[in-house]
Amino acid sequence: MESKRQQKFAGLLQEELAAIFQREGAAYLPNTLVTITKVRVSPDLAVAKVYLSFLNTNNTSLSVAEVNSHAGEIRYKLGARIRHQARVIPTLTFFVDDTNEYVERMDKLFDKISKDREENGTEEG
Repeated sequence: MESKRQQKFAGLLQEELAAIFQREGAAYLPNTLVTITKVRVSPDLAVAKVYLSFLNTNNTSLSVAEVNSHAGEIRYKLGARIRHQARVIPTLTFFVDDTNEYVERMDKLFDKISKDREENGTEEG
């Protein structure tokens, strides 16, 4: 369970990182739209796990590796933006947010189940 402090700081990080990726994301990943879906912060606010979603990319793991290779540079830019609001600029680690893929998989499963029920003539509800 995250404290209010962690949640507020995570919200601030999400906003500022979104602005950084909007302005300078093309330098890290050309022709790819990067969305920060969620940010989780450690209780001491020193480590931030940033979950990303990518549009217009074939290999998400390669994209995350590319962003992680620029983590120091992104942290520096973040520090310049929030230096008056935070004592410590957290260490950033980027991960793929696969929520959309999970939702698509579940939708396909539910469609298959309803199709099977229709074919068998059983309607349970």
